[in-house]
Amino acid sequence: MNLRQRTIKQEISVTGVGLHTGAHVTLTFKPAPENHGYKFKRVDLPGEPVIDADVDNVSDTSRSTTLTANGASVSTTEHVLAALVGCEVDNVMIELDGIEVPILDGSAIEFVDALESVGFKEQNAEREYYHIPHNIHYSEDDRKVEMVVMPLDDYRFTCMVDYNSPVLGSQHATITSIGDFKAEIASCRTFVFLHELEMLLKNNLIKGGDINNAIVIVDHDISDAEMAELSKAFNRDDIKVAREGILNNVELRFQNEPARHKLLDIIGDLALIGTPIKGHVMAARPGHAANVAFAKKIKAAIKKDRKKKVQHIYDPTVKPLYDTVQVMNILPHRPPFLFIDKILELTKTYVVGVKNITINEEFFKGHFPGAPVFPGVIQLEAMAQTGGILVLSTVPDPENYLTYFLKIDNVRFRAQVLPGDTIIFRCDLMEPIRRGIAQMKGVGMVGEKIVVEAEMMAQIARHEKTENQ
Repeated sequence: MNLRQRTIKQEISVTGVGLHTGAHVTLTFKPAPENHGYKFKRVDLPGEPVIDADVDNVSDTSRSTTLTANGASVSTTEHVLAALVGCEVDNVMIELDGIEVPILDGSAIEFVDALESVGFKEQNAEREYYHIPHNIHYSEDDRKVEMVVMPLDDYRFTCMVDYNSPVLGSQHATITSIGDFKAEIASCRTFVFLHELEMLLKNNLIKGGDINNAIVIVDHDISDAEMAELSKAFNRDDIKVAREGILNNVELRFQNEPARHKLLDIIGDLALIGTPIKGHVMAARPGHAANVAFAKKIKAAIKKDRKKKVQHIYDPTVKPLYDTVQVMNILPHRPPFLFIDKILELTKTYVVGVKNITINEEFFKGHFPGAPVFPGVIQLEAMAQTGGILVLSTVPDPENYLTYFLKIDNVRFRAQVLPGDTIIFRCDLMEPIRRGIAQMKGVGMVGEKIVVEAEMMAQIARHEKTENQ
């Protein structure tokens, strides 16, 4: 596994039709900065709204995974997200001129080929994995769905499908490392049972269907009339049932291709957690609804774990990621209201900053004469400025933005901070940043002792500088 984040070297487009809409659409991958994650942009809509690839944005799982945010939607996201995970790409903007990701050949291989054709660029920020600390289960008794992720220092998948079908039987698929994705999983196509296909065709729900982009499993005897309808629907005269119990539109790429495709779907849907995980995922009889519910459960566990995480003790003498001058290139604050001296760490979910306290601070003249104490309100301001670095790292031109407090909750001052102390602030996102608004849990430490903690909501807003500024 790569230890640093990656994006692509240059943009690349693929064009095809949507399986359900039948509309021609162009999808363009564009490089994105560190900690950007996966985002979709609907360039065909006014304002070009952006939709974060986040499990909380899932609006439909009936036939594929659909995301909705900012008044826009994008559907059939699972294959393209699986391709990005399989290529170990962390940051990319996915532009679309339509609502549905093109189905292409029904797998993820053409997306993988497109990404590999432009190559990958390693970025400076480290990739932050969530190491699964204990088994996380999800089940649906009525559909006999069982899913679990177990601790493992890798990203491994095992999938079992059982549709009580004489054609499919019980199938298993597995990959022991995400590095096996291209060779073992990426080319595996979506599949559909004949009775489902006939229902979809009857209800005009598969307008972009191509006989070559899905495995059609024949689960009942086909009459001559049905065969005629299928030939008409797919504009072919030679439709028949192959010996494997599938239509002769395709040859299986793997004997267990349906199970491998289900594994592909799981990888794509779990990308919506927003954090790469290390663990062994095992799934029995999964589907998009179950995948999404499972992803939400994992995300909730990550959020809960971050809230109660034991604070790491940082060494303030190590070489910083950003020194004071670099901090001022990002934050709009200036002395005497700049309260962060350097940044030690920055990822897409947390930031660590340092404030050195000296007796030369102007406020010590009045707070308090003869008994100098670092004011709590300024500790909160320093914490917010640290968090501001995290939020501003999501825009390409931070110098054109200002940061504002919106809310502060659950503030606790646990010990006095005195001249000579060094406070190390860590701010962790409590949920994904949306429209420049971030909710963070902040903790300030002097040595091994927590001195202040708070939950903050902050916003960045664009500020157009005048020529006289």
